[in-house]
Amino acid sequence: MTINVLTSAKVRRDLRENLKKDFQDVNFLFCKSMYEAKGKLSYADILITYGDDLDEKMIKQAEHLKWIMVMTAGVEQLPFQAIKEKNILVTNARGIHKIPMAEFTIGLMLNYVKKFRQLSNNQERHYWEETLKLGELSGKKMTIIGPGAIGSEIARLAKAFHMETTGVNRSGRPVEFIDNIYSMTQINEALKSADYVISVLPTTSETYQLINKDLFKAMKQEAVFINIGRGTTVNQKDLYQALVKKEISHAILDVFEEEPLPEDHPFWAMEEVTVTPHISARTDQYQPRAVEIFKKNLYKYIHKENKFINQIDLDRGY
Repeated sequence: MTINVLTSAKVRRDLRENLKKDFQDVNFLFCKSMYEAKGKLSYADILITYGDDLDEKMIKQAEHLKWIMVMTAGVEQLPFQAIKEKNILVTNARGIHKIPMAEFTIGLMLNYVKKFRQLSNNQERHYWEETLKLGELSGKKMTIIGPGAIGSEIARLAKAFHMETTGVNRSGRPVEFIDNIYSMTQINEALKSADYVISVLPTTSETYQLINKDLFKAMKQEAVFINIGRGTTVNQKDLYQALVKKEISHAILDVFEEEPLPEDHPFWAMEEVTVTPHISARTDQYQPRAVEIFKKNLYKYIHKENKFINQIDLDRGY
């Protein structure tokens, strides 16, 4: 029986051709959006999506659907109840973000400590400021909240700058390139000596606004807080107050509770905040890496294997 693979995610032409070449017995229905793919859902055995274009009605319409491949790490927008009722396999592209996101994080840390923003402003003003005081990453301490694949890669790069790395996860289990590991119940201890606190937390019921005024108070005044995980994991009002009260020195934010960040939000105008538009995972290698994971899993699916790469626990939602 022919396997029908439908895409609502726009896949690059060269990657489409490679898929057809590598899996000649699979029928690929390539679409550029769910608007275009909706009429073909009833034929799909497998759906490739970015995860934000599905609802319960569509899941019910897809009567033959057995597997959803989400071309990103975030799966929180999926209609999990409908998916669970039909026992549909869900996999994602977890792990492909670690290289661009780690480079992005280290780059912004260097931007902060070497004051590249001020140097750029000085160039625009033709101002030669020889007395500008610069710092180093060397010898500084980094605490990563939620150190999975991305956090481990950040820690690996941090080692090149002779930084000490600490991680906080649910269980306190060891993570590669992390010198010290704490469980979530010990998070205050992990924060108190950190020069840089980096959140890579996903959105779950457990992480919603987990980072709040109590945690900001646990950080030292010189600390820089960086969020490249999800905006909903941080209480933004508490963060704003922590910056105004100088409980921490700076925040580097790539994700927010509301996106795009409203034009009148105070973060835009604050010297203590660096705003980036949710682009830490952007790279020209994004789709090739995601498709490579899909290809490995498609081989497993065709050969009726049970263990899939990045299979999502439908009860936990990640």
